[in-house]
Amino acid sequence: MKQSTYIERVHRWGLVWNMSMAVLMIMFPVAVGIIFKALPDTQGLIFGLIATAPMYWAVGAIETFTYIPMLGAGGSYLSFVTGNISNLKLPCALNALEQAGVKSNSEEGEVVSTIAIAVSSIVTTLIIVLGVILIIPLTPLLQSEVLQPAFSQMIPALFGGLGIVFISKNWKISVAPIALMLVLFIFIPALNAGTVGIMVPVSVLFTLGISRLLYKKGLLD
Repeated sequence: MKQSTYIERVHRWGLVWNMSMAVLMIMFPVAVGIIFKALPDTQGLIFGLIATAPMYWAVGAIETFTYIPMLGAGGSYLSFVTGNISNLKLPCALNALEQAGVKSNSEEGEVVSTIAIAVSSIVTTLIIVLGVILIIPLTPLLQSEVLQPAFSQMIPALFGGLGIVFISKNWKISVAPIALMLVLFIFIPALNAGTVGIMVPVSVLFTLGISRLLYKKGLLD
């Protein structure tokens, strides 16, 4: 009963905050356009949405089915409000679940994932505040040529450190998605860091399919 009540409250408040944030995000450009008297051309806006919106709808649908089983209900609501899921929220949640020794689809996993993502969001906000305050005095250091190679490797280092933990558990599952991503990014130049939001869900679905195939053939322990 308590668990049911908790989940119901998570969904209720999650919907409230997600809908509120959606309205705020939509109203910001509208408010800017009204204040500066620079509302977009209606025809151009419609054609622009027709050209780009379907891609984001597809990504949103894929991410919903991909991330929710790993993040849980509370973690998913938090992640979709605060953003940066694939680069930050998902690695934090998975690492917390790993350290706690619980599964994402368990009651304990639901709580651990939510706490991890909440703490991650708070830490991110504090770092952004510090960054805004210190950006001017630290600009010469951050633009130093010595540090530029390190900044370009931050995301690979994050996922490399997280990935090795899971790859070492069952390396057979990792071969297919790694091979797929290498082939795609090497032979399709249009794929870059900006397509991560699409490629991560694609890779997850591909991995699930391959894993199921290997399991049925008895190749997985």
